[in-house]
Amino acid sequence: MEKGAPWGILPRLCVLCTALLWQLWPCGAHGNWMWLGMASFGVPEKLGCANLPLNGRQKDLCKKQPNLLPSIREGARLGIQECQSQFKHERWNCLLPLETASTASNPSPISAAPASSGFGYELSSGTKETAFISAVMAAGLVHSVTHSCSVGNMTDCACDPKLQSGGSASEGWHWGGCSDDIQYGMWLSRKFLDGPAENVTGKDGSRLQAMNLHNNEAGRLAVAKLMTVDCRCHGVSGSCALKTCWKTMSSFAKIGSLLKEKYESSIQISDRARRKIRRKDKRQRKIPIRKEDLLYIHKSPNYCVEDPKLGVPGTQGRECNRTSEGPDGCNLLCCGRGYNTHVVRQVERCDCKFVWCCYVRCRRCETMTDVHTCK
Repeated sequence: MEKGAPWGILPRLCVLCTALLWQLWPCGAHGNWMWLGMASFGVPEKLGCANLPLNGRQKDLCKKQPNLLPSIREGARLGIQECQSQFKHERWNCLLPLETASTASNPSPISAAPASSGFGYELSSGTKETAFISAVMAAGLVHSVTHSCSVGNMTDCACDPKLQSGGSASEGWHWGGCSDDIQYGMWLSRKFLDGPAENVTGKDGSRLQAMNLHNNEAGRLAVAKLMTVDCRCHGVSGSCALKTCWKTMSSFAKIGSLLKEKYESSIQISDRARRKIRRKDKRQRKIPIRKEDLLYIHKSPNYCVEDPKLGVPGTQGRECNRTSEGPDGCNLLCCGRGYNTHVVRQVERCDCKFVWCCYVRCRRCETMTDVHTCK
């Protein structure tokens, strides 16, 4: 009987796994690739393309090129992580639905148990936050895929073949090394993200889809704009008689900072269905909209007060900086409601010294810190 006991557990495990998957993406929930960035390492690969919360077009691409999955997952992780980093001190701090319930004050690492849709209200609201999410996720995918090409993790791409030769003999440099093939990364990002929207309906559907496509491309252009040239010197005794140069992507933190600047200066567009996107402000319609601009349709809520219908957690309980005049300051973050102060006692090892032989002796140091949280 004892030998057969493990088999009796299997049905219960199957039920448990089914319930978990139901919670992660319920039947009828639209596929959302951002889930990949929140999943534990290796989980998407084990589930397989057919069982992932992707739309039909994305599943087909995944099945045809299964080696793409790790890069797509990493791209989603990069986008979510950078969004949370850029907005960690703002009223909207880019936390995911499951995180807002448990961590109101300090953003935690990406949860191993993901929510069904990654972001909730922000994905379909047509606000500045929607614009940033679209841009940073598209940029994350470009960055991840391009990096995978350069390090040899992809079979369909490698270093940029256009920058393997040539240069300037008179200036003493030539192309060499491994330049990042940014064009392949951008092509794949478009192929994966820019198909017909399957979760956009209603009167704002066509405008929202056009907005998302524009912002996707703005995110990709940010990666291309910040490409840099690195060089290595060659010569006798460390001289730089000849340089080998290659193009490389900037860190994703730098790309995120550029997109945050674009977010701050984003442009509101008309919500009326027209063939061409145009500014909502009639007085500024003669000013052209650039490809790298971020666009939004609706103004954002203030994110001050909790709104369960919109999935807005509010700022109550968020930690703030009493002396800051910036967005993390108690005055702005707490929306004028005031803040509570409590003392946190921390005990840690300090003044550690190595004693012969052979152990480390430390003192126990105690610190008292004032912590301020929004009312």
